[in-house]
Amino acid sequence: MKESERMMFSPEPVVNQGRPDRRSAIHIRPSRGLFHLDLQALWQYRELLAFLVWRDTKVRYKQAVIGAGWAVFQPLISMLLFTAIFSYLAKLPSDGVPYPLFAYAGLLPWNFIAQATSRSGTSLVGESHLISKVYFPRLIIPLAAASAPAVDLVCALVMMIPLMLWFGVTPGWQILLFPVFVVIALLAALAVSLWFSALHVKFRDVGHIIPFFVQFWMFASPVVYPTSLIPERWRTLYCLNPVVGVVEGFRWTLLGQRAPALETILPSICIVLLLFTSGVVYFKRMERTFADVI
Repeated sequence: MKESERMMFSPEPVVNQGRPDRRSAIHIRPSRGLFHLDLQALWQYRELLAFLVWRDTKVRYKQAVIGAGWAVFQPLISMLLFTAIFSYLAKLPSDGVPYPLFAYAGLLPWNFIAQATSRSGTSLVGESHLISKVYFPRLIIPLAAASAPAVDLVCALVMMIPLMLWFGVTPGWQILLFPVFVVIALLAALAVSLWFSALHVKFRDVGHIIPFFVQFWMFASPVVYPTSLIPERWRTLYCLNPVVGVVEGFRWTLLGQRAPALETILPSICIVLLLFTSGVVYFKRMERTFADVI
């Protein structure tokens, strides 16, 4: 049976010689509409989603000496390296914020998006044994892979507190908007991942392209340098990068910096929504053939 033939089941009573039978029949229908996320099915399979997130997190830190401490250690080491290279040697500005704090606040969303994109982009092929055997909403697989790095984000966020105390920086009222930018970061990672994961099923070259894409994406984002360093005539084009609005939002809400310009945040959010919508459409169009191609 092809994937397209078993997308939806609806039990209905069977009529046997004019009398309703207690047994139920299964009517097989294709999924409806490219924009139909089928949130009801996602909610029904929420336990599978939670299990996949828990499994990915457990496998990542199983038999590691410092366990989840790597979620803090990695951005901390990156912050020290970036401070030595880009602050002390390259003398890059940091918009009036101590550079270690500036770099760490940028690494928080970047590490989350980079890990979510890398894991989620190849997640469908990695779960081919599940896809080819049982039916469940395929969207759960990239969603779980993109959500698992949120555990690392929470762990790394704890380290932000002693750093802010050390440098004497306190957040303002804008810290209340921090969850909004976390959601935008998740949408940005999921938007890119939907494209990559669906393409990776058909073209395995995507698995080799993702690492290069992530490296290029980091240096095209304001992780180690401020957005103000970009020339004014190129800034609008630069802000089409979905990560720009997320990083600027993290720094604004955590460090109490001056609010980023609307021209910086708005293009990034629009691109995130556009990529997410188009990613859902492409994913829904391709998911009917996943089990046959993978």
